[in-house]
Amino acid sequence: MSVHALIFDCDGTLAHTMPVHWKAWQEVTAKYSIQFPEDRFYSLGGVPTRDIVRMLATEQNRPDIDPLAFAHDKEQAYFARFHEIGPVDEVVAIAREARGKLPMAVASGGSRVAITRVLNHLGILDWFQAVVTNEDVTRQKPAPDIFLEAARRLQVAPQHCRGYEDTDLGMQSILAAGMEAVDIRHYTRGN
Repeated sequence: MSVHALIFDCDGTLAHTMPVHWKAWQEVTAKYSIQFPEDRFYSLGGVPTRDIVRMLATEQNRPDIDPLAFAHDKEQAYFARFHEIGPVDEVVAIAREARGKLPMAVASGGSRVAITRVLNHLGILDWFQAVVTNEDVTRQKPAPDIFLEAARRLQVAPQHCRGYEDTDLGMQSILAAGMEAVDIRHYTRGN
């Protein structure tokens, strides 16, 4: 396959944010008295907070929980720990090498505010011609929509894009979009 564009997930792929997200989830689930095991948190990587909260509230019979208020509280807890976020060096090196040679985008299940802040924090926001977040598509990962929208914005056919991800749901999303998929967990084992 001839690759003409690169599309990267952000959380856990370009940035070591997942442990920081997990700490924020622990803080806010305790506040709301919701159960959310760590293994399930990682299995839902790429799913927007509001969607996870809706799922948990339904499962735990908590109609009193407002998913948007919960998501706001979780985002604030996450932002309070921003100083803990660093790059995933192996993946940022791939983007650095391709910078100026291939068009690149970010396709993330996070919010626009959070993803923009992360990319700015890492000093790499201007490397990407498009940033697509959960606000830009209706169907989230594992649906292909977020990666397809990134390819559309780059004006590159999906079959000529390579996507980078760190979760099973994200890998399913890339493959469903008809793109070449790179599981960055193979690069970063042991980190």
